[in-house]
Amino acid sequence: MIVIAAMLSAGNAIFYRPKDKAVLADAAKANFHRGYGDHLALLNCYTQWQELGYSVQWCFENFVQIRTMKRARDVKEQLEGLLERVEIEMVPCGEHEVLRKCIASGFFYHTAKLQKNGSYRTVKNPQNVHIHPSSALVEALPRWVVYHELVLTSKEFMRQIIEIDPQWLVEIAPHYYKANEIQDDSKKKMPKTMGKAAADAPKGPGAGSAAERAAGEDVGGPSEDGSNPFGRDVIIQRKT
Repeated sequence: MIVIAAMLSAGNAIFYRPKDKAVLADAAKANFHRGYGDHLALLNCYTQWQELGYSVQWCFENFVQIRTMKRARDVKEQLEGLLERVEIEMVPCGEHEVLRKCIASGFFYHTAKLQKNGSYRTVKNPQNVHIHPSSALVEALPRWVVYHELVLTSKEFMRQIIEIDPQWLVEIAPHYYKANEIQDDSKKKMPKTMGKAAADAPKGPGAGSAAERAAGEDVGGPSEDGSNPFGRDVIIQRKT
């Protein structure tokens, strides 16, 4: 979780996608996806970089911003120092479900549920939102997700999302969610290919590419130097 928090603090400038090497960049990014969401892809990215001795060449080959990764490493070390100062022991969890539940416990108010038309609707203060085309889950469309932030371009997009079990919400935040708000709709029919679990969703270089092309420049994204070439992503809700 320390690694994930550090990578999230780096913003949306981890990966870059040069126009002349877009296919290679998409393939490299897809290799980090391990199902269930973007947070685990960020964890996998940092873990590989760390195992290879914080290699600059590895970043170049995988279209990863070396300056951003170094910044994430600094944040990780600061977090480790703070935990040591307050005597909180760091223990590896070993299971993705534990990580997903931990993320849900921190961002339980950033929850959205899949609708039949393929969009999502936030559970509290209902509004229609969409998965950002750069997300690993843009084609999987899981039924319930927790998102890190919303960005506003042509639509309101959820950025950095992860699939959750809705029953966790009542357990984690009984003061915020009631059992009747979290209905078990696992047997509810959805249009074909929608509402699939992330682990069963198709993965690979083509994942999300059609949606990204359809959305065009409005989705924004970092350029090779990590900046946003369009300058139109407006973050309207961040973590607190």
